[in-house]
Amino acid sequence: MTTNTPVDIGSLIYSRPDLHSGRPCLAGAGMMVRTIAVRHMEGMSAEEILQDYPHLDMARIHAALSFYFANRELIEADLEEDRRLGLELAAKYPHGWTRETDRETDT
Repeated sequence: MTTNTPVDIGSLIYSRPDLHSGRPCLAGAGMMVRTIAVRHMEGMSAEEILQDYPHLDMARIHAALSFYFANRELIEADLEEDRRLGLELAAKYPHGWTRETDRETDT
């Protein structure tokens, strides 16, 4: 993202109810902010994250990290809800989900 005019950093993050359940995403990439936040929680630096996602740029990575730090409780609660759902589904379908296993649990 090379430009001579200042970039409104608010334009680097967007949220739409019809995309990713309204979770905040990186403009121009469609990647959720929480993806970058998780990499940071795993100990990765912004530079390391950029190596894993070379289609991004440092401005978007830092915007995602800033959003995460400003909204940590929101992002972490969302991640925790996904973790709980994963545990619930793993307990319900210990051998994986198929249409057949789904029918078996409904009866």
